Amino acid sequence: MANVTVIGAQWGDEGKGKIVDWLASRADAVVRFQGGHNAGHTLVVGDKTYKLSLLPSGIVTGTLSIVGNGVVLDPWHLKAEVEKLEGQGVEINPDNFAIADNCPLILPIHRDLDGLRETAAGSGKIGTTGRGIGPAYEDKVGRRAIRVCDLAHLDHLEPQLDRLCAHHDALRAGFDQPPIDREELLAQLREIAPFVLQFAQPVWKRLKKVRKAGAKILFEGAQGVLLDIDHGTYPFVTSSNTVSGTAAAGSGLGPNSTGFVLGIVKAYTTRVGSGPFPTELDDEVGEGIGERGHEFGTVTGRQRRVGWFDAVLVRQTCAISGVTGIALTKIDVLDGMDEVKICTGYRLNGKIMDYFPSHAADQAVVEPIYETMPGWSESTAGARSFADLPANAVKYIQRVQELIETPVALVSTSPERDDTILMRDPFMD
Repeated sequence: MANVTVIGAQWGDEGKGKIVDWLASRADAVVRFQGGHNAGHTLVVGDKTYKLSLLPSGIVTGTLSIVGNGVVLDPWHLKAEVEKLEGQGVEINPDNFAIADNCPLILPIHRDLDGLRETAAGSGKIGTTGRGIGPAYEDKVGRRAIRVCDLAHLDHLEPQLDRLCAHHDALRAGFDQPPIDREELLAQLREIAPFVLQFAQPVWKRLKKVRKAGAKILFEGAQGVLLDIDHGTYPFVTSSNTVSGTAAAGSGLGPNSTGFVLGIVKAYTTRVGSGPFPTELDDEVGEGIGERGHEFGTVTGRQRRVGWFDAVLVRQTCAISGVTGIALTKIDVLDGMDEVKICTGYRLNGKIMDYFPSHAADQAVVEPIYETMPGWSESTAGARSFADLPANAVKYIQRVQELIETPVALVSTSPERDDTILMRDPFMD
């Protein structure tokens, strides 16, 4: 049995929640390895809808769920999310949930700084969620972060607070804000510490034991490869590496443990926030796709920008992340269209390109080259086999996998867990 790593192969919001939930029901452990509570997953199980942004999707099914060290953790949000799920009947305890004790914390000062920067940036706004993710990662690499393990040693926190405050107080002064109230921050940490520490442990050790027992591990990514801090549309990216390779560093297991890499890909393209988007549709077609696809962010509620499927971008993200196979989602949103388009290349300054350039100025002006295919009037919603799909929908799927040079492992035809067409089982690879 293989382990499986799930990543978003576009700008996030590809429908990872449903796929991860479907896979989690067959896994023995689910691990979040990067990001924070800026990642929204919506799970529909029977007549219940669960909205997660920090907890791994496996928690809903009682599967061992782990927040790895690559995640930045907001302890107050964690408590609120746990309490909300418990109110929906989900059992969460140290037997089925664990947090890496070397996870960096997101503090109130990180949220403050995030908001102050975005407000001051004017036209240079990146479009963050305002939840303090970026500033928390900055403190991590700046070696001034407060981590989960520090919550058990708050009486010895002064040297770390000195480093933290020296940095943040200078920034806050530049925004006309008062210095950090150290006593208030310590009081907040003392209050939340017992809740977090009940789940804290060296999760690399627990995962080593799980793996040694031959269990199946599902590594759950957040956001999408096009938001990767190195490989995404910089600077309009998130603050962590979202590629599959991060599963190793962000969990404490080696690179040979990540297994089958499943890239989640929407049958069209969306993104939230600012940044380049070559196939964006600012017309009635895009508006119609957005309405049918209910394209609003799980975390922010912001309306997503919508465009045609971009095979150039997905081919690139699949190569960068070593994707073994893709899960194609939301094919049903394209039902009833007379024609559908796929971007197969770009024009830049009169030249044809088969990749997305790195520089923001080039990214902003590339012109998509489209291939047009006939649409289908029949419904694909709820289909559970290829035989249930209209012929033109099958042709579209086949063309997608040809262009991205990566096979389709499964197709999702609705938010329901069982409405999935399986061509290749990631756990059996």
